[in-house]
Amino acid sequence: MAIVYEHISENKTKTALLISAFLILIIALGFTFSQAYGSPEILYIAVIFSVGYSLISYYFSSQITLAISRARPVDRATNQTLYNLVENLAIAAGLPTPKIYIIEDSALNAFATGRNSENAVIVFTTGILEKLSKVELEGVVSHELSHIGNYDIRLMTLVVVLVGVLTLLADFMLRMSFFGGRSRSRDSNQLQALALFIGIILAILSPVIATLIQLAISRKREFLADASGALLTRYPEGLALALEKISQDTEPLEAANKATAHLYIANPLKNNRGSIGWFASLFNTHPPIEERIKRLRNMGL
Repeated sequence: MAIVYEHISENKTKTALLISAFLILIIALGFTFSQAYGSPEILYIAVIFSVGYSLISYYFSSQITLAISRARPVDRATNQTLYNLVENLAIAAGLPTPKIYIIEDSALNAFATGRNSENAVIVFTTGILEKLSKVELEGVVSHELSHIGNYDIRLMTLVVVLVGVLTLLADFMLRMSFFGGRSRSRDSNQLQALALFIGIILAILSPVIATLIQLAISRKREFLADASGALLTRYPEGLALALEKISQDTEPLEAANKATAHLYIANPLKNNRGSIGWFASLFNTHPPIEERIKRLRNMGL
């Protein structure tokens, strides 16, 4: 029984809107500074750099993520039980069997990465494989397969790449404004001064705005993957129990960092505990696990 994932055209529309929003920010940043310094080539350089960096990062992001995470591949010969579990659920979901990688770490966590279902990868820590029961692990696998089926892995790869581009550009523009920022014209006029001021504000705020977009998307996709995963196994309690065990694990994952934290099934840095208020919640990589468990147990499957 293959489950129905989010409509592909809807996902493509969201992806196109996301790319458009980031391109607008990049062009606004480059245009403003080009006006401030009377140098139109700044805009051209910003756009060319952004496109080139994005393409390279997009096509190699999964390999980079796996290398950063110090993950090693496993196959049917090295871990037949895990391979069969993933393969059976992938068949049920109507998806190609993803490659399987393992991180040697006792923390409980897992994530999926890749551009699409054909080159997708699911990564598990040794801790989650050792400490979860079969039905709980099935819940985790179904969650990650749902990220693949819903094209979340593509969307989040794009988000990470675009946030990185904006951050690098903003940092470059700020350094230029503080250390090299003089107009080519003899007399800096008020328009250039205003453009420089706006540019500095954009350079400061753009990475923050981009990061908030990244985190908001990540939180929303976690809820969707939970629901789709529960529909795949027809047993929401399996994933709910897995999330309970994961939430009780206080050990941070050493291989994780702020750039990759949003990929995991739960925050691997373990630094969201005690966050209160709407402002603090804006910077969380994941929705509260308690809320996720509650929604799963209210599904009534």
